[in-house]
Amino acid sequence: MTIPSEKSSVVRKLRCAVYTRKSSEEGLEQEFNSLHAQREACEAYIVSQRSEGWVLVRDRYDDGGISGGTLERPALQRLLADIDDGLVDVVLVYKIDRLSRSLMDFARLVEVFDRNGVTFVSVTQSFNTTSSMGRLTLNILLSFAQFEREVTAERIRDKFRASRMKGMWMGGVPPLGYRVENRKLVVDEEAAAHVRWVFDRFFEVGSGTVVAREASSRGMQTRQGKPIDKKCIYRTLNNRAYIGEAVHKGASYPGEHEAIIDRDTWDRVHAILQESPRKRAARTRADTPALLKGLLYGPDGAAFSPTHTRKGGRLYRYYVSQTVLKHGAGSCPVGRVPAGEIEAAVVDRLRAVFRQPEVVAGSWKAARTQDGAVTEANVREAIQHFDPLWDELFPAEQARIVALLIERVDIGRDGIDVHLRIDGLNGLAREMLAGRLEQAA
Repeated sequence: MTIPSEKSSVVRKLRCAVYTRKSSEEGLEQEFNSLHAQREACEAYIVSQRSEGWVLVRDRYDDGGISGGTLERPALQRLLADIDDGLVDVVLVYKIDRLSRSLMDFARLVEVFDRNGVTFVSVTQSFNTTSSMGRLTLNILLSFAQFEREVTAERIRDKFRASRMKGMWMGGVPPLGYRVENRKLVVDEEAAAHVRWVFDRFFEVGSGTVVAREASSRGMQTRQGKPIDKKCIYRTLNNRAYIGEAVHKGASYPGEHEAIIDRDTWDRVHAILQESPRKRAARTRADTPALLKGLLYGPDGAAFSPTHTRKGGRLYRYYVSQTVLKHGAGSCPVGRVPAGEIEAAVVDRLRAVFRQPEVVAGSWKAARTQDGAVTEANVREAIQHFDPLWDELFPAEQARIVALLIERVDIGRDGIDVHLRIDGLNGLAREMLAGRLEQAA
């Protein structure tokens, strides 16, 4: 009679890891949720296999609120790392779709299991992946799981489309001017006023760049707290939610929410948008001449940019510091100056310069190098003609002369400092002298 040795009766322990997953976060805050139910079933199965040496590992691998269509899940990645480290012998799930709903992803997981000698078990669909029949059964079940996932996605898309056709709000970030109450868009009057201003201002100036610059100076921001830029302006102008419509894949349907912009305003703005942006920019520049563009600088050294606004049918032009446009009001001691006042002050400074005897003398010397017959009286007469001639010039010619004469204009709290171009002053004197001599001839 052979007595079995004590060594042959020892059963090898198999370390079992339970993996649980739930696609949505709904119900996870409950004391006993779906993840607990899955784990409880798997742990009971491990207890039933205790005679085979199955023991539960201490680590928990739970992914709550994560889709099975991806492998980028924190708990799953920890499980795979522990498998590669040789810490797991058996992986248990409640159903195979808890591990993955993708046939391709599951093939990758099985490859990891096989490489490390790990057995995969579904407690409600009993099979063993170490056999060919188990693999066949697994692939069939997984194909159905993937099919179910794709059908579910189609149902969700169809439901979303049907809901949008009824004008319902289907979630996401609400447009500026609205807030969400009871899963519906409701007008936020304070923000809606900004939206109406954007439409009205664009209709006046026809330039998204100008509107964005002025919006920044007004302190307007996106919902993410970022400054309003040109792209944001054009997205606002093209958002049909503002006329009470719901859009799905390019098609518009009457929405459940209240419109912020009336249809006439929308049509007027979009008539402008259909025009070439280059033509609109050229027209904007022509309508709002900026005599000192590129020449003005503030006390902090930042350049000033021309801008304008219309109120009551009147045009108001300004020069605004780039510091203010970038960092908001109060960031520069001189943030904005009226265009008419600063331009008139600079032109008056030029007129005063032309009256100075030394300027006449210097211009005469420069002109004499071109024509020895020129007298100082000729130069004085030509320069004195600057005052009446200035008002007769077109804005473009005035801007050319200013750019010829002025290097830069520094604006301070106490006034302005005009830096002249001496060579430009002499050149302009020669031009005016030539014109006067031609008229005399």
